[in-house]
Amino acid sequence: MKNKPAECRFYFVDEAGDTTLFGQRGKVLIGEEGCSRFFILGVLDIPDPLSLELELNTLRQALLADPYFKKVPSMQPEARKTALMFHAKDDVPEVRREVFALLQKHELRFLAVVRDKQKVLEYVRKRNMLDLDYRYTPNDLYDYMVRVLFKNLLHQDERYEIYFSKRWKQDRTEALGLALKTAQDRFAQQWGIVHSPEIKVIPKNSHESGGFQAVDYFLWSLQRFYERREDRYLDLLWKSFRLVHDLDDTRTTPYGVYYTQKKPLNIAALENYLPGI
Repeated sequence: MKNKPAECRFYFVDEAGDTTLFGQRGKVLIGEEGCSRFFILGVLDIPDPLSLELELNTLRQALLADPYFKKVPSMQPEARKTALMFHAKDDVPEVRREVFALLQKHELRFLAVVRDKQKVLEYVRKRNMLDLDYRYTPNDLYDYMVRVLFKNLLHQDERYEIYFSKRWKQDRTEALGLALKTAQDRFAQQWGIVHSPEIKVIPKNSHESGGFQAVDYFLWSLQRFYERREDRYLDLLWKSFRLVHDLDDTRTTPYGVYYTQKKPLNIAALENYLPGI
């Protein structure tokens, strides 16, 4: 699918993994139970979010009404999991198969940036040596990845609605808007193309939009690949992947590796990279 100009482009942004580096007393938690090795930020370009949401809701209601799932814990209303929304981590395999099949029927564009938190930890420690007052904050990592992810995504259309899944207690709308503006400025500086579209930042809870349920499945498939080297789910959705920028795979270039339809992300591509995983 070509990225043709649209009257309004709808982006849905979510994450996989976490931004946690340290626990109590500065203990490094990366890779321990409940703390991911990688942090991934992804965006799904959905031409018709309302139509996709309707299909997801219809599918979920049909599955909930199916006697086969009658006693599945995650599908009980009080669990507030699949009965509320699709979420790949919580959905049972039979449900996941249905959601993957639905997503495969849609023309979607998914892009992501990936960071190895061990490399983030190295950066933090080096910076601490140079600046004793510096303190790592998860928002710094998140906003940096927003800038990288959106650098080439805001120069073609006249209006953008960018939905961010709310994972924070404070209102970060202004900070996210600033990160997007920085991404625009860097694109203009690099390519000499100045474009000033209308950009609306919309934080929402995941269950409030089908777009977040869809992007969650893309992120889950990518996370399973990076954390477990499990590629079956990635393969199912790969035709909708437009870019995966692995920022910390610097084996060949200092800026990382770009995986695309012409340079697929697969097990062979990561041969000899992070062999301990």
